Amino acid sequence: MLDSSVDMAWADAAHAAGLPLLWADEHLCVLHKPPALLVHRSELDNREQDSVMDRLRALSTDWLAPVHRLDKATSGLLMLARSPEAARQMGSLFEAGGVSKAYLGLVRGWPAEQQLIDYPLARDPELPSTGQPHLEAQTELQRLARVEWPFAVDARHASSRYALVCARPHQGRRHQIRRHAKAVSHPLVGDTTHGKAPHNHAVARHVGTPRLWLHAWGLRFTHPFTAQPLRLTAPPGPEWQQLCASGPWLDPLPALDTPLF
Repeated sequence: MLDSSVDMAWADAAHAAGLPLLWADEHLCVLHKPPALLVHRSELDNREQDSVMDRLRALSTDWLAPVHRLDKATSGLLMLARSPEAARQMGSLFEAGGVSKAYLGLVRGWPAEQQLIDYPLARDPELPSTGQPHLEAQTELQRLARVEWPFAVDARHASSRYALVCARPHQGRRHQIRRHAKAVSHPLVGDTTHGKAPHNHAVARHVGTPRLWLHAWGLRFTHPFTAQPLRLTAPPGPEWQQLCASGPWLDPLPALDTPLF
């Protein structure tokens, strides 16, 4: 839904630039970020010259700033503030835990139907053993559907098990879902940092898409300016439909256009 404060020509241009505009009002806007695209340039990936913010600045001189983290490899919902005050208000809301977040993921193995991963995380995942303080971090993990594909990744098993999950992080620590999935021995498929390369390659061959299987599915919060309850959704891209068609799944598949909060 776009209100009258949104220039439709700009919205069309954003879509053409690979950044479909999903929702907007005079304070905030929500884009669908494709995988393998930085939100903004980073010293951690200093050879990459393309980013969401670079594309947007090429389209408009309007003030815009992201209000939450989204990894380069993760697709889905990205919220931006349209003013410094909106950035401050939404930043405070995220910091206070006033935003519910839902992510869709594919993990190795069959996790429990429901679990709360309560596992403090070092602030910098690249330097976990340098004595830096660990930060409180909890992620709810809900198993949605299981599958057993007829290929072997190691000699012990003739087939390989995976599961669709919904992850709901309570905080926004860097790589929180990816690190928590690894901590419970169910790493995200396609995660080149915290996952398992043989499974990443095997699933990429089977499904036909090499990517991190993590998607920012939706946000739920009360609008800080209008007090309106909002539930915003970024439906997964066609590669997720391709993934779901690569069954047979042992459980009914959820409606991927509706995040589970």
